Formats: sequence, C-alpha cells, structure tokens
Amino acid sequence: MIIINFNPIFGKKLHVLVYNQILSEIRSGSFKIGDKLPAERDLCEQFGVSRTSIRQALSALELNGNIYSRQGEGVYVKSNQIALDRSKSAIFFNSITPEDIVEVRMNIEPLIVKFAALRATDKDIEELRSTIKQMEEESRTGVYVPETDEKFHCGIAKASHNDLFINIMAAICNAMKQQEMSNFISDRIVTRPDYRDVNFKDHQLLIKAIEDRNEKEAIEIMTNHMKNLYERYWED
Repeated sequence: MIIINFNPIFGKKLHVLVYNQILSEIRSGSFKIGDKLPAERDLCEQFGVSRTSIRQALSALELNGNIYSRQGEGVYVKSNQIALDRSKSAIFFNSITPEDIVEVRMNIEPLIVKFAALRATDKDIEELRSTIKQMEEESRTGVYVPETDEKFHCGIAKASHNDLFINIMAAICNAMKQQEMSNFISDRIVTRPDYRDVNFKDHQLLIKAIEDRNEKEAIEIMTNHMKNLYERYWED
C-alpha cells in the first residue's frame, strides 16, 4: 500500500474537501491505477474527520469511476480521469446550498447573456420569443411552471453557442431542482403581482437586448435581474 500523508481539513462540506485531496493525489500519479488506498480508519485520522465524511467522499470517487472496492480487501484506484456522466456526480448536489446557487447565477448569467447577444441566430431569438409567450400565458393565470423558466434561461445559454456555458446552465438548473428552489421562486415572484410583473418585464427586455445585439444592455438587465433574485431570497 502506498503511504501518503493527507492534510487535516476544517470547515463545511468536509466530504468534498476529502474528495478533492484524494482525487488530486490520484490525478497527480501519487496513487497509480491498481494501488490500494489507506483504510477508512487511517483516512479518518489523517483528515481529522468522521467515517461518514470519508465514506461520502469514497462513494463519490467510486461513482465517478476513480476507485473500486473489493469486499474484505479494501479500496483500489481504477482511473485517474473524471467520468463525463454528470449523473454520477449527483451526490455533490446535496452539498450545494441555495446561497451557492444564487451567487453563481449572479456572476455567470450576465456573462452568458453577453455572448448570447453577440451570437444569437434568428432561430435562437424565435425560440426565446416562443418561450416568453408561454411564460406570459402562465404568468397571467398566476401559475409558475419551473420548466418554462428553465427553458428560457437555458435558451439564452444555447444562444451563446458555447457548450461549456450550456452545460454550466444545465448544472445550475439541476442544483435548483435538488434544492427545490422552484418553490422559493413561486412564493417570492409569482404569488406577488409586483414581483411577477417585474420578473416578466425583465425577460422581455432581455430578449430585446439580445435581438438588438446590445451586449451591454443585456448584461445590465441580467445583472439587475439576478440582484433582485438575490435580494428577494433573503427578504423576510
């Protein structure tokens, strides 16, 4: 068995920190394919965390295809690559907080909409207008359909014609579903007419800015839209 000294860790999301350190050692070659990892009790002592945190981290590594276990023998390195299947990383959605989601959206969506304004095709704009029309009909009846809102924001990412932006937006939407943030959006935006109207107006203005190829205007509107989302989330 390879002997490696891991650093003790402190703070929140301990299993994520354990995961990151072990994966780093695997990817750097300190642990090679076929090598056996230290026993759980040894990892607990080195990291200074509970067995639960160690098992969560090892489970995530196994789901990602980096390690495998042999009954009664231990855990071994299987691969130094990260699996591309996003569903295998679902375990980490449980560690993401609503605050994490809002923080990411505030910073990444203005950037995404900038490139949407620069690159959107006529077809992209047509699809966004179709979505906003659907949203308008739902809004008029006071009904919030999370899938429609998701379709709109993912449509903007699609209009950026950047595959990484598209995947990031998909990850954000998945995290929101795990945190049931659609319930919050319904309570804070849809059921209050003033917020509902402002929210819908923002969406209309975003489409217009994209259609006008005005990236500065699109960034400003999206920034304010996300700022309002942030403020409403922590509003009493």
